[in-house]
Amino acid sequence: MKFTKTLMATTALTMVAGVSGAADMADEMTIVSWGGAYTDSQMNAYHKPYMEKTGVNIISDDSSAEAVAKLRAMNEANNITWDVVDVVASDAMRLCDEGLAMEIDFDNMLAPAPDGTSATEDFGDLLVSDCFIPQIVYSTTFGYRTDLVGDTAPTSVCDVFDLEAFPGKRSLQKRPIDNMEWALYCDGVAKDDIYEVLGTDEGVEKALAKLDTIKSSVVWWTAGAETPQLLADGEVVMGSTFNGRLFSAIAEQNQPIGMLWDMQSFDLDGWIIPAGLSPERQARALDYVFFATDTQRLADQAKYISYGPARKSSAPLVGKHEALGIDMAPHMPTDPANASNVHIYDYNWWADNRDDLDAKFQAWLAK
Repeated sequence: MKFTKTLMATTALTMVAGVSGAADMADEMTIVSWGGAYTDSQMNAYHKPYMEKTGVNIISDDSSAEAVAKLRAMNEANNITWDVVDVVASDAMRLCDEGLAMEIDFDNMLAPAPDGTSATEDFGDLLVSDCFIPQIVYSTTFGYRTDLVGDTAPTSVCDVFDLEAFPGKRSLQKRPIDNMEWALYCDGVAKDDIYEVLGTDEGVEKALAKLDTIKSSVVWWTAGAETPQLLADGEVVMGSTFNGRLFSAIAEQNQPIGMLWDMQSFDLDGWIIPAGLSPERQARALDYVFFATDTQRLADQAKYISYGPARKSSAPLVGKHEALGIDMAPHMPTDPANASNVHIYDYNWWADNRDDLDAKFQAWLAK
């Protein structure tokens, strides 16, 4: 369907259906995300403005870490209770492949850039799945207690595995992603060879053997807010989490925490709409994502958390933190000063191998 000025002013569902009147939409919706500072940023940039604009009631659910399993269960029970779900790219791919997420017609269901550039061109290479609407570029990296690491702060991700130089507890996410890659890298595998090695049984054993060296000192987390709290409480010396959570702890809460950007793992996060919603709920979900992923709204989220917006047209609009008044650009994972040695997380590889590696990782945890 070709965009016209009139169509660009209507709701996403009107554009898809090609009808002249506003479609009936649900007056309540459940949006699933990750909790903590990240959900707060979405609440400020997207949810509150949308509720004020439409009068719809948004219910927040912080279950994104379990999104794939829960959507599978909802599908089995034929009872989909979520309307819009925030997931990482690899999980979106799995949900799309399994028919659990709605396919998106990006140029007809999402807003163009202010200059008329189509959504597909504006999002560009970040459109990695037919069902995935990118929202942010973020990284998983390490924070450390500046007052608990001694006179020399950690500078390498491999310091996480050095219990002699940096004694104390670590926190790691309770999943194989990132942990396996960091383990191989710190066991001498070149960055470019990580996924080739991890694709073999020997490579998996090599990664788990490296993780064995710190297993007894690890606190495992499942929610992004846990590591900042563990660091703030002094229960761990260093721990992995999302860079925006660490920014919040450091800049907003003035915690004695430093950032370790070495081998930060770049990833994408965004929205999916579950398959099987009623027409009214689907209409509401489409209307919401049309609103929440336009150029200005994606830039607005960067006022509250240090994640880069997924649209090219949003980047020039990123300014200062809403409350602190500090320039947000230097706190983004993509800032050149932070990106001298990054790990490019391969969401395609993980989409194909996640279930198998999850099983092996959980079996290792249980030993």
